[in-house]
Amino acid sequence: MPTELAVLLVGVAARQAASPTACVQTRLALAAPADALLAPAHGAFHRAAALALTRWQEE
Repeated sequence: MPTELAVLLVGVAARQAASPTACVQTRLALAAPADALLAPAHGAFHRAAALALTRWQEE
């Protein structure tokens, strides 16, 4: 592969990797695994509703 073509391809790849679309795709790929969504740290699927029910039960 000619050097000029290699340099051109590296430049294209760098511009594409820095694009807003690529940045969003990277964040989507790093999203929490499904297991974490089904077992949140606070223990409730809808934390606000769980807190409201707990407050209501304590009354």
